[in-house]
Amino acid sequence: MMRSAWPTYEAAGRQSRLSLLADTPGWTGTFELATLLAAGCGAAMATGFLDLGLRIPGHAIIRAVFPMAFGLAAAPRRGAGCVMGGSALASAACIHFGGFASIGVGAVTSLCVTGPLLDLAVCSLRPGRSLWLRLGLAGMMSNTVAFMVRGGVKLAGADHATGRPFAAWWPQAAWTYLLCGLLAGLLSAAVWFRFQADRDSEADREELR
Repeated sequence: MMRSAWPTYEAAGRQSRLSLLADTPGWTGTFELATLLAAGCGAAMATGFLDLGLRIPGHAIIRAVFPMAFGLAAAPRRGAGCVMGGSALASAACIHFGGFASIGVGAVTSLCVTGPLLDLAVCSLRPGRSLWLRLGLAGMMSNTVAFMVRGGVKLAGADHATGRPFAAWWPQAAWTYLLCGLLAGLLSAAVWFRFQADRDSEADREELR
């Protein structure tokens, strides 16, 4: 019942590299919901515990986009991004306030907005159109919001003990946040989605139930 009542991002589902899951016996809406919740939690855990070893302002976006793009590919349901965003925020709160890891305000912002932006990116996608650029733009927009929030915190002097002052930070961060967001979205799209659905087989493929 849950599966049939949960509308699909049809065009995104057809481009997903994980689309075979839709035909797997037992792959119901309950499992899809669990996958989305796990993807959001995974994004928060990656943000809190995974050190990529990069020292580039804004690179942390990959830790939010990549797991959530996986969730969208595995369960391309309407509102999937919002489900993952809520799960990510709740998980990040547990991680941070539980004292397991410190998650910065910029990273928390990315966790909150990336999911809804992914929903926005695919909600109007038409069959035969690639979503790679849309996911790249979603990553860039997410990092733009994170840049603004992080910059505001720096201007207020709230993170002077843990990072560079605003005047030294923003000339580099202004473009690295945009570039990292774009590349993170494109990389995630390339891994989890085909560039374009196969038009020859598209007409023969049944709509996702």
